[in-house]
Amino acid sequence: MSAIQDTAYPRFRTEIPQHELDAVYTPTSNEQRWARRCAKQLPHRFFLLLHLKAYQKQGFFCPTVDLPSDLSGYIAQRLGLRKRPTKIQQRQYDQSSARDRHINWIRAYVGSRVLDDEDRIWLANQAINAAESREVLADIINILLEELVRHRFEIPGFTVLLRLAKDARATVNGRCYRSIVSELADEAKALINALLVSPPGIEISGWQRLKREIRKPTNKEIRSYLQHLRWLKGMIGQLPEVKSIPVTKRRQFAQEARALDVAKMARIPARKRYALAVILIRQQYAQSLDDTAELLIKLMRQLETTAQQNLLTYQMEQTQRTDRLVSCFKDVLTAMEAEPNPWQSLQAVVGDKRQEWLDECEEHLAYAGNNYLPFMLRPFRSKRSLLYNCLEILTFKSTSSDTLSIQLIDLLRKTRSLKAETLDLHVHGPDLVEDIRQTKWTLEKWRRLIFTRPDSLTVHRKYFELAVLNLVKQELKSADLAVVHGDRFDDHRDQLVSWSAYEQEIDQYGLEVELPIEPKALSRHLKDQLTQVSRSVDASFPDNTHAAIEDGRIVIKRNQKRGLPTNWQALDDDITRRLGTRSIVDVLVDAERWLGLHREFGPLSGYEGRVEDPRLRFIATLFCYGCNLGPSQTADSIKQLNRRQVAWLNLNHVTEDRLDRAVVKVINAYKKYELPGYWGTGRRAAADGTKWNLYEQNLLSEYHIRYGGYGGIGYYHVSDTYIALFSHFIPCGVHEAVYILDGLLENRSDIQPDTLHGDTQAQSYPVFGLSYLLGIKLMPRIRNIKDLNFYRPDRRFRYAHIEELFNGHIDWARIERHLPDMLRVAVSIKLGKITASTILRRLGTYSRKNKLYFAFRELGKVVRTGFLLNYIDDVELRQTIHAATNKNEQFNGFAKWSFFGGEGIITANLRHEQQKVVKYNHLVANMLILHNVEALSRVLREMAAEGIAITEDVLKALSPYRTRHINRFGDYTLDLRRPVGPQLFDLKLAELALQGKPKDQASPEDESE
Repeated sequence: MSAIQDTAYPRFRTEIPQHELDAVYTPTSNEQRWARRCAKQLPHRFFLLLHLKAYQKQGFFCPTVDLPSDLSGYIAQRLGLRKRPTKIQQRQYDQSSARDRHINWIRAYVGSRVLDDEDRIWLANQAINAAESREVLADIINILLEELVRHRFEIPGFTVLLRLAKDARATVNGRCYRSIVSELADEAKALINALLVSPPGIEISGWQRLKREIRKPTNKEIRSYLQHLRWLKGMIGQLPEVKSIPVTKRRQFAQEARALDVAKMARIPARKRYALAVILIRQQYAQSLDDTAELLIKLMRQLETTAQQNLLTYQMEQTQRTDRLVSCFKDVLTAMEAEPNPWQSLQAVVGDKRQEWLDECEEHLAYAGNNYLPFMLRPFRSKRSLLYNCLEILTFKSTSSDTLSIQLIDLLRKTRSLKAETLDLHVHGPDLVEDIRQTKWTLEKWRRLIFTRPDSLTVHRKYFELAVLNLVKQELKSADLAVVHGDRFDDHRDQLVSWSAYEQEIDQYGLEVELPIEPKALSRHLKDQLTQVSRSVDASFPDNTHAAIEDGRIVIKRNQKRGLPTNWQALDDDITRRLGTRSIVDVLVDAERWLGLHREFGPLSGYEGRVEDPRLRFIATLFCYGCNLGPSQTADSIKQLNRRQVAWLNLNHVTEDRLDRAVVKVINAYKKYELPGYWGTGRRAAADGTKWNLYEQNLLSEYHIRYGGYGGIGYYHVSDTYIALFSHFIPCGVHEAVYILDGLLENRSDIQPDTLHGDTQAQSYPVFGLSYLLGIKLMPRIRNIKDLNFYRPDRRFRYAHIEELFNGHIDWARIERHLPDMLRVAVSIKLGKITASTILRRLGTYSRKNKLYFAFRELGKVVRTGFLLNYIDDVELRQTIHAATNKNEQFNGFAKWSFFGGEGIITANLRHEQQKVVKYNHLVANMLILHNVEALSRVLREMAAEGIAITEDVLKALSPYRTRHINRFGDYTLDLRRPVGPQLFDLKLAELALQGKPKDQASPEDESE
């Protein structure tokens, strides 16, 4: 059950600080005039204004005796009332008719309404609408509060809203169950029932088998997994579609089903049991299809990597042949200059080995220009069967009018069992002849290998198969091919809003992102901006001492790093000494007791009982997975629990969504402190990834070329105030920029950045284009600016000083032509119909078919050129970007420091468990950051009281990534009765500097980036 503190339900603080009383509760002159007209006597006027200000804050009326004494004392002071009413007088007033009159006057003054029977029906319907897309009761209550405030209704009691939320959720969930089960035939019910029993002689039930994921992709494992997919495919045909069920509900039901074992499934009502089973089977089937598509891509990528390595080996081994050919060529050139008969000299050099020399040249040229394609043939033989099995299982769909890829796949399936080394396309694919001749479906390098003769349609069969499989890989990545019934590889167009919905939303969307939505208007707006910034940078470039153009390329000088305050090291050591030493478990206990995070982790199923001592169980589980000790080591270190109790809570109560909500609570508490405001505004965030080590036992684990070793990427969005806003776990082979926008769009905390920094992977054109339409200012760190292209607003434009930077112009007609399609994507993302990463995964790969790719690319050219011009012109901008990305890298190190168990290797092999581990660690890191800010605030107050100067430079130089005072090792005791002080949200750091003598300011240190 949700507690009131987990919602936005208005309530007073126990103690109201003076600055809040002055800012929020001071009666205005109009309010005082109104009160004098209504209540002539000062005591009555006091009660009237007291309830007016209380209502304006919380939106409902409560007994006078329940209002904070700070508030009543402040109102009495403002009115000049020398003695405020006693508790007895307040109770008498609450029971009098005067209070009723005052309440009616206040309602009329502020224009509020009281819910009647018809309004309560409306509110119940609002709760049902909210429950369609929300599962957590607190979220439903918050939506009801927003609707009540928007329609100026008086807010009912919390229990009323809680009951409405619970009833609405039960109604919506019950409706979902009925809609699924009503279409479920008896044969399908029997199939589900069979999953929940273990036949004699079989160790695992079908329900356990259903939850299987692919492990290390060896040939044996892949064959076994493809058999598993065929088993799933056999069940899917008997199950109803679930697309009518809201996405939020499908995700919640799947999480609940995954957490339930056979015994628990048998105990829940039949309708819910069947519905959960259908949802999970369909989700597992979609995930298995995605895994198979991912496997096909990965196998083809491995073939390419192996071929490139073999080419390199070949080139090293053929050095002697190269020397021999060059020597022969030299002799030929020398012979051509011979007198009087060069032809005889050439004959003498070549002799009767002319054909032999030609063959050697042809063989050498076949691998020239790093052409590794011929080397793919040998490793392909061992993978051919697996790749064909992937093709057989997957059903593809073209996302454009060009269906050549589908026809080529069908041709491969049809000719799979043939033994011939060549294929005559006139015989096996007569309908494809013209398309293959006229369409540039593959690279020229492939065509030279595929066709036995340039004028023939007889193809080398194995090379043809490789070329088609390579085409499938490319088009899966670029979304030109979709996987029917898949999830990540489905047709993204089905997830976009309809054009009618787009027309309803686009005007409001344009106002929200402050962009013109008419193609001509946006084109003119962008052109004017790019023209203005390019001319401004051109005019100021001679005075720019930090940038220069050398050999037609821009060169930017390194910035000077800001120095630290004088005597900083001694001051920092003093702070560390005062912080003392704390066990990491004590830090987690303190933060949990401040925020009550355990309340976010109730049972996934409403039919489960409550957990005894939930706070202790949650902290132990958080410590176990967030610090990577594992259940056994945690149970050995924390004597109050055994390993099964620790692991059980993770499996049955914890999901990624719940961990995200707990992270948000930590962030919101962090924002209330004043100290983070000295480190940043909260309007900026930086995104970057760091490698997490994994065992090579699953599809997500992949060898990372840059970092080395097997693992995945923990991708974090870190605020300029140091705290991490969002985390995601992605494979090493995925371009990190695909996920750069998700963190900001899915961020639900009180820190809401509108500017996003990233590392160099964030500088692609589609990312710039999409972020611009979403109202996000993308400003990545640029390391290779000399290699980037600048584009003119118009081909006629010329510049006096920066002309050499430009090598193209913008195609405004393309942007105007496809703007509605691009805006439809942006609106769909804003409405939650599709994620930004889903779109960027499609736009991140070149596609000759995808017009949307070229449109976003052209828009990205405009936005990125404008940013690059500002980047070379503005030193402060470069320093800001550098500082933000450095904070991200520091957080990566801090998170790994807290992940100290198990040698820092994520041991979980199930994909969703790996993603949970990264979010556990994110939550632990944020809790440590929160605790550090609280501890620093107390130390700074103590130091100021002793007369030590706390200057603004000192505050800015501090960081919450402190570790020297936290003990990670030893025996741990979860002492939940240890006193924990309140948080110092109201500490005014600016006032601390006045308590001590100011010291000498910092002198800049000449340190480079």
